[in-house]
Amino acid sequence: MANPYFQFKQFRVEQGQCAMKVCTDACVLGAAANLSESARLLDIGTGTGLLALMAAQRNPAVQIEAVELDESAAVQAVENVAASPWSERIKVHGLSLAAFASTQPAPFDYIICNPPFFRHSLRSPDAARTTARHTAADTLSFEELIAFTAQYLTPAGQLTVLLPPPEMRHFEQIAALGGFFPSIRLQVHHRLGSRANRHITTFTRTPEATENCSLAIYTEAEATYSPEFKALLRDFYLAF
Repeated sequence: MANPYFQFKQFRVEQGQCAMKVCTDACVLGAAANLSESARLLDIGTGTGLLALMAAQRNPAVQIEAVELDESAAVQAVENVAASPWSERIKVHGLSLAAFASTQPAPFDYIICNPPFFRHSLRSPDAARTTARHTAADTLSFEELIAFTAQYLTPAGQLTVLLPPPEMRHFEQIAALGGFFPSIRLQVHHRLGSRANRHITTFTRTPEATENCSLAIYTEAEATYSPEFKALLRDFYLAF
């Protein structure tokens, strides 16, 4: 059974009511995204509120809005935000992305998303987990995410997305049709020397050469976190 909460250095994430729990991939996304100059950030599919909370810790000036379709997860995100040191800078909306768009929010200069991505795999018998993990017409498609970004991201803004490599290749094709191109691609490896199993890619409206970099979570021995991973998560993980 998953731990009902995850304790970070500066905040705690209760997750008992969320289908998708705190995971290493999401923590890497929250720590690696370049948020230094962001003033208005949107976290799409916030779940527990993890990415919004990490963004608030990393950038003391950013104002954050977070959207979550699942009602139970949205309630838990609201509670996690309220218990954090940054409750005045984070607002959680328990809405679908389409419903949030209908409120006509002000533009964002940064959008971050760990979207549903298992388009072809078997679905879980847990409906909430399925919604969180699979793309579907009634949840969040890649096309919907790009269309929203095209409308609500500032001209010089950035979109950062976490996906497995095959899904990221598909997402990049859709993004290009919407006028967004990869500027930075972080390839995340489970251990040193293994094949990348996640890509964290930042998109902008400017076609340019993509900067490729990599991060191994564990050393080759797979029992020890890599120095690079420890440095990246040092401000968050109690163990570091």
